[in-house]
Amino acid sequence: MDAIGGGVGFEGCRQIGLVGNRPSLGRALCRNEDDPMKIQKAIITAAGPGQNLLPLQRLVDRAGQEKSALELIIEEVDSAGIEAIGIVIRPGDQAGYEQAAGKYVERLTFIVQPTPQGYGDALLQARDFAGDDSFLHLVGDHLYLSSTGLSCAQQLIEVAQAEQCPVSAVQATRETMLPYFGTVAANRLPRFDHRYEIKRVVEKPTPTQAEQELTVAGLRSGTYLCFFGMHVLTASVMQIMEHLAAKLHRPFSLSEAMNEVAKRERYVACQIQGSRYNMGVKYGLLTTQLALSLAGVDRDRVLSEMVELLSHIAPPTVAS
Repeated sequence: MDAIGGGVGFEGCRQIGLVGNRPSLGRALCRNEDDPMKIQKAIITAAGPGQNLLPLQRLVDRAGQEKSALELIIEEVDSAGIEAIGIVIRPGDQAGYEQAAGKYVERLTFIVQPTPQGYGDALLQARDFAGDDSFLHLVGDHLYLSSTGLSCAQQLIEVAQAEQCPVSAVQATRETMLPYFGTVAANRLPRFDHRYEIKRVVEKPTPTQAEQELTVAGLRSGTYLCFFGMHVLTASVMQIMEHLAAKLHRPFSLSEAMNEVAKRERYVACQIQGSRYNMGVKYGLLTTQLALSLAGVDRDRVLSEMVELLSHIAPPTVAS
């Protein structure tokens, strides 16, 4: 485990990482033997090349307050009642993340991915932090907006506790966005409109492959169930990822690992009532800020300014 710092707490618990020069919180790292799906930990991955600076960006939230994207991600975790948060970062990024975390910095355990070996390896760096517990996993380049009274994280955890198995949040996604997401083939669970049993996972499929292999009954043509950037993962998932790492000897995606999970055990998808916004795509930060603004207290002001802006800008000319 390549983490900053290390150590062993009281029996049955682990304490790893440092916040500045202070040991990170260890009290919430105990195993949950009575309820294996009681989620008390979250792991955020933010070490990908080009991804690592996105959580440091400043945005205006729905209440009109300026915050870092990292703070907004932590607030999503906090909404689910989770205290212990591990964040996988690149070497040299800790100081920037400490500053961006604001009042939440004391709750973070920083885990360094020494070299960029892919998404799967980034999660594996946090295996000591996860221990034998199930955990909430979020990616550091997405933000989430719920369309119901429960946050996206709360919705996902409720399904994981009900189904007692790994669960990935998914969103119906148009085929033009397939190059950015893992996509699932799944069958709808009886009695549930938004739950599916996953049969296969493909990382960034082509539209042709998706049409042939990943259609889901009930979705519009050209629309597929793609990862939401949020999962509840179990110790068995970490074991499968370790097996893949040893077998492949190359960087691998989370989609590859979750495809193996689907082959070996029950694995469910939950279609979240809400939306995810990928800050890492072209105009991603702009779209994310617009979504936050239009769902917030400054909606009317933002709409007025957009109309004013459009009235002063001529449409682009197309060269012949």
